[in-house]
Amino acid sequence: MTAEQDRLDAAVRGEAKWRRWGPYVSERQWGTVREDYSSGGTAWDYLPHDHARSHAYRWGEDGLAGFGDEKLHWCLGLALWNGQDPILKERLFGLTNSEGNHGEDVKELYYYLDGTPTHSYMRMLYKYPQRAFPYGDLVAENRRRGNGAPEYELIDTGVFADRCYFDVTIEYAKADVDDILMQITIENRADVPATLSVLPHLWARNTWSWSAGSERPVLMAMPDGSVAAHYPKSTSLRLSIDQVDELLFCENETNTRRLFGTDAQGFFKDGINDYVVSGDRGAINPLRQGTKCAALTKLTVPALGARRVRLRLRPEGQAKDPFKDFARLFAKRKVEADEFYEALQSGIADPDARLVQRQALAGLLWSKQFYHIDVPRWLAGDPTQPAPPAERKHGRNSEWMHLNNADIVSMPDKWEYPWYAAWDLAFHCVTFALIDPEFAKSQLVLLTREWYMHPNGQLPAYEWAFGDVNPPVHAWAAWRVYEMDKAQQGVGDRAFLERVFHKLMLNFTWWVNRKDAGGRNIFQGGFLGLDNIGLFDRSAPLPTGGTINQSDGTAWMAMYSLNLMRIAIELAEDNHVYEDIATKFFEHFLYIAEAMTNIGGDGMGLWDEQDQFFYDVLKLPGGASVPLRVRSMVGLIPIYAVEVIDSSIFEKLPAFSRRLRWFLNHRPDLAALVSRWTEPGMGERRLLSLLRGHRLKALLRRMLDETEFLSDHGIRAVSKYHEGHPLEFEHNGQHFGVSYTPGESTSGLFGGNSNWRGPIWMPVNYLLIESLRSFHSYYGDDFRVECPAGSGNLLHLGQIAEELAVRLSRLFLRGEDGRRPVLGDNSTIQADPAFRDHVLFYEYFHGDTGRGVGASHQTGWTALVALLLQAYPQAPALDEPAETEPSADKEREHV
Repeated sequence: MTAEQDRLDAAVRGEAKWRRWGPYVSERQWGTVREDYSSGGTAWDYLPHDHARSHAYRWGEDGLAGFGDEKLHWCLGLALWNGQDPILKERLFGLTNSEGNHGEDVKELYYYLDGTPTHSYMRMLYKYPQRAFPYGDLVAENRRRGNGAPEYELIDTGVFADRCYFDVTIEYAKADVDDILMQITIENRADVPATLSVLPHLWARNTWSWSAGSERPVLMAMPDGSVAAHYPKSTSLRLSIDQVDELLFCENETNTRRLFGTDAQGFFKDGINDYVVSGDRGAINPLRQGTKCAALTKLTVPALGARRVRLRLRPEGQAKDPFKDFARLFAKRKVEADEFYEALQSGIADPDARLVQRQALAGLLWSKQFYHIDVPRWLAGDPTQPAPPAERKHGRNSEWMHLNNADIVSMPDKWEYPWYAAWDLAFHCVTFALIDPEFAKSQLVLLTREWYMHPNGQLPAYEWAFGDVNPPVHAWAAWRVYEMDKAQQGVGDRAFLERVFHKLMLNFTWWVNRKDAGGRNIFQGGFLGLDNIGLFDRSAPLPTGGTINQSDGTAWMAMYSLNLMRIAIELAEDNHVYEDIATKFFEHFLYIAEAMTNIGGDGMGLWDEQDQFFYDVLKLPGGASVPLRVRSMVGLIPIYAVEVIDSSIFEKLPAFSRRLRWFLNHRPDLAALVSRWTEPGMGERRLLSLLRGHRLKALLRRMLDETEFLSDHGIRAVSKYHEGHPLEFEHNGQHFGVSYTPGESTSGLFGGNSNWRGPIWMPVNYLLIESLRSFHSYYGDDFRVECPAGSGNLLHLGQIAEELAVRLSRLFLRGEDGRRPVLGDNSTIQADPAFRDHVLFYEYFHGDTGRGVGASHQTGWTALVALLLQAYPQAPALDEPAETEPSADKEREHV
């Protein structure tokens, strides 16, 4: 037991609310759907970055290194000014969807370096140039570049030349549940002294401007140099600063004079900015009170030296000297964080792997956010504000009138995607289970609650379109989190499993009723998160008419059936009522397997015998079926539908066993489709899979071919075969095509910032690894496949899973040449000691080089690498003697 684990346990028991404060402030509230009150849903244009400093947010807050309570009544954060910029650096800058040559993109250098699950200690680093921040250059150059050119990043502008920048490290530690220590360390990387204005902020989220008569909080300067913080019906707090030149106050309210040309007077949200940058003393309140304050300290930082500012926010009435024990408490929390990770990483020998894992988990922890939206109120507008355009009532998300969220939720990326996404969150939770299983379970339950899940059973996808469809991975995540928690605690949390299971049965029914258009167990889920992967936008009406029978959509549902069956089996051990439900999902899986083989009895399945691969099938209005021969991740997803069951289950659940035998005896045609159900494998286990041995090996031969899917850093989303053989399709004079695009998107589909046409994506790779491990647990070491294809090296499926884990891990680990592939080709980032060990966990990765692409802080699902590193695998012995494959009779597939 560690001190951090004690705090987690106390929080679970309800003895101390250690999670009440955390990094819950967004990094971008501007440009979000929540703050968009336009008629056409143009969120990026309605509240752009230039307005953010002046516009009070309705539904949240953003800031640099923000830290707040669970409702963001109070927020801590940091602003900086180098004396050159036209505005304070209060929030991270980036390009909007239309400004970037590959869609929206944050243009800053910042890193999440450490954190604990209760946020008792958190640390991040922000790199701030001493020269003027190149706002205009970044916009102009990226606008000039086409989508075939690379993105123009902050490091490319030359603003960090000669090391003329500050490393600003922001740390938080908790002395107690509501006693928050903040420490800001400024290191001057240049060899000459430099001046910096440091402005730690404390402010209240605006909760008073939207309804008449709302009580307003207040911040007030006190005679001793501290700031008193009073919030209605809450404990009063006191902010103390160890060094401050001036306390500045304004209101967290919109400057309508600047934005809308009114004659309003007041001390608006941008008042501190205007005072520091322009010297406008009339912009700040001379009475030194308001709802937003900053402690201005002007520091001259010596060449290659450092300065430090310390703050403490705690309840009123504490001991007088707030800094007497500050250093001791900070040191203690750091030691406790080290002890927590030492216990976690005891099985990881490689220090670089430990560094990468810890930073991955830090990014996951820093990406929590208070997410707030009340859809009916958002659509109708607030009584004290101008009425929104009437078009909104029938526009975006108007069918989600039940949705009312005000919770701490794990975000994909708090700048790029500062809103939850259903399938992203599932992967976050599996990684969270490594360090905080209670939070993981609570997040999985949260998304199924009645203020999230639609009354029809659909899970909300994301705020741009809650009604879009994400892959149904919630049941997989719930089962994995349950297993991991059970392994740690020694007993499974059946109450959690049962609670989420009942809601997921509603969601499963929604899928069956809404996404199986023909009632044939073939699914058309739309883009299913795999945007830009095929010939068409699968979420839009097809230019050809008709429908697409989706290989991935159908395979996801086969996987969903098996996940729910496995959960039902677990619950049936305590309550035999669940035996019937387990049987129901077993049968549903078989019907899906049948449909994938022969859709509608017309002989056209999703498996292409000629190519030995699964494809989507286009059903044209006249009834013709056309396979869409894109060699993509869509054809590999059927591997995910696998479940291995120990035969002891049949002794524990006799009713389930009897029903299965009856069904298989009466439908031998279906039984023949399911791999090895009647033949025991290792340890008398039984296998349910869409793939018998022959088809599994056929898929793996393509997947493990380095000229197709297998790269040095994982499995590509589209086969490299299409680089030289692009797929082209013509219909009524319209031309469509797919080629291999290993990096940034060259298409404008989905905003141009997402690309499944070649890069490596962590979540789908992780599921491949898990599936191969499941197959190996059944087949054992005798079932071997050439890896890489054509190499002559035969590996069993467990070794192949480990080989993929090694390749994915190598994205982040320093190689023999000292480089981390994820960091790309910039020599400063790769070699400079101030950069090279700060790892970024991107949205996806270049299919040939491993360079990070897309959102640079999508530590949410990319944090899955922490699980791969937990027992960091050694690469399989590829030079072992080739072994003879099992006999053809043993692996012959039944047709």
